[in-house]
Parts: sequence; C-alpha cells; structure tokens
Amino acid sequence: MVKLNKIYTRTGDDGTTALVTGPRRLKHDLRVECYGTIDETNSVIGVARLHTQGMSVLDQMLFRIQNDLFDLGADLATPDTGEKVEWEPLRIVQSQVDRLESEIDTLNAGLDPLTSFVLPGGSPAAAHLHVARTVSRRAERLMVDLSKMEDEVVGAPALKYVNRLSDFLFVAARHANECGKADILWVPGKNR
Repeated sequence: MVKLNKIYTRTGDDGTTALVTGPRRLKHDLRVECYGTIDETNSVIGVARLHTQGMSVLDQMLFRIQNDLFDLGADLATPDTGEKVEWEPLRIVQSQVDRLESEIDTLNAGLDPLTSFVLPGGSPAAAHLHVARTVSRRAERLMVDLSKMEDEVVGAPALKYVNRLSDFLFVAARHANECGKADILWVPGKNR
C-alpha cells in the first residue's frame, strides 16, 4: 500500500526525480516524459468522467482504465535493468490488454460503421475523450521512442496497452456521442 505523509521532499529541486528502483533521472528524461504523459492521459480521462457519470457502463470502463494507467506509470517508472530487485515490479500484463480489447468490441458493437473520419467534438464527454485519445497517442509515441533506445526496456504488454487505449478512447467518444449519431463527420474540401 502506498503511504504519503509528506507531499514535498525538496529532492527534485535540482531538476531530477527518482525512479522506483532509486536511480535519479532528469525531469526531462524520456522515461520520465513517458510516465508523465501517461499521468496526463489519466487526468484528461478524469475530466471526461465528469461527463460520463450517467453512462454507467462507459464510466466504469474509464475508471478501470484510470487504475490501469497508474499500473502503467509504475511499470515505466521501474525500468527492467535485468538486476534483481527485492519485490515483484508492477507490470502491465496481457490480461489488461485483452480486457481493453473486449471493452472496445463491446462499445463498438452498438455503433454504425463510419463513412468518414470523425472530427473531435460533439458532446462534452466525447470532446474530452478525443483529447484523451490524442494525449494517449503522444504517450505511445514517446514509449516507442524509449523502447528503441539502447539500455531502455519497455514491456510488450505496455506498448500494446497504450496502442489499444487510443482505439478505446476513439470508440468511447463515439459511444458518448449518442452511439455515433451525434458524431461530427469530416467533409473533405467542404470549405474550398
């Protein structure tokens, strides 16, 4: 269980932060940027949930995702260096990816097929879910960059999860737009 008695420690005043395993990294380090952007995604989902409280199924899915995103942040903040640690690090696992895929399928089943790209917007819930989708895509790009760096490891389930997350958020936005009926469709060249 996490226990936080004091919020400020002053240890980051020099522009560094500690990973779970102890080493300090600069606050603009790519690994820190990754889990910071996951935290940003989680926060945007929290704002979206202000507008999904009447949509119990979707809201519960988003709540589970918020918890998963803390797991993902812990995964990223605990690099797999191959060294033995005294505890089992928290990692994203395939069952979390599988659940996300199942929830995408559940939400998508009630949507009409798309005939055009969807413009972000519609209901307040959908608009915020589209913002969350774009932030999660940024997190994914950063995580892929990190995974390609020498001496940096990002687990395959973590990469799969963040990739599915943006798909989920897209489908969730359509679901929040009256199951796609209130989607705003792109009309190519409309304003020429």
